Amino acid sequence: MAKSDRLFRLLHLIRGLRPPVTAARLAAAMEVSERTIYRDIDSLRAAGARIEGEAGLGYTMTEDPALPPQTFSQIELEALMLGLADVNQRGDADLAQAANDALIKILATLPERQQRQAMHAVNLVHRFNAPPQATIDMTLLREAMWAEEALDIGYRDLQDARTQRRIYPLALSYNDRTVMLLAWCCKRRDFRFFHVTRIEGYEQTGESFRPRRVALLREFIEQLKARCEPSQTGFPS
Repeated sequence: MAKSDRLFRLLHLIRGLRPPVTAARLAAAMEVSERTIYRDIDSLRAAGARIEGEAGLGYTMTEDPALPPQTFSQIELEALMLGLADVNQRGDADLAQAANDALIKILATLPERQQRQAMHAVNLVHRFNAPPQATIDMTLLREAMWAEEALDIGYRDLQDARTQRRIYPLALSYNDRTVMLLAWCCKRRDFRFFHVTRIEGYEQTGESFRPRRVALLREFIEQLKARCEPSQTGFPS
């Protein structure tokens, strides 16, 4: 691991672990020696990070130069905490981890008073029926959407019939009971929603549909408006 990457990861650990965090704990998490931790903390301090503590006592981050200071109203903090908590419960493992990492970064930029407000938020999330987890790699699926790359998928529909489709993946929709993939289906020449738990595998094709994604999403929204009553919201099943 390059030193710059190691220092960034060390900063993230010091932000996120309950202080004071010992060099032994940091070394175990980083899979390096304690001596390396001591040297890297000296490097971070030289770069401007205010890290209190010393060997044998543990370390506490008091000021992080890598992140600009932030300020939020109390209701904004409540909204952030509520949204990230919901992602943590509804998302797949990588998305939940990303929510935790984002929370650590946000807290690291806040004054101490607002850190306490965030950690004692009054709005809580608990979902008794989280969407079932997909068996496919959701991270690679998101990367295909970001890259605007067509995918060949094996799909088993609600009648248990299996088909092979080439799709242009556009967006993921997190509904109450399931996660749906909105895509343009090249076989049907139309928009389709696919249950991610019924996608049995996919292959990258190397075919790019850039820059059609924005236009396709705009077309889908116009079709949706035409089909729905003005008072209706959400996506058709």
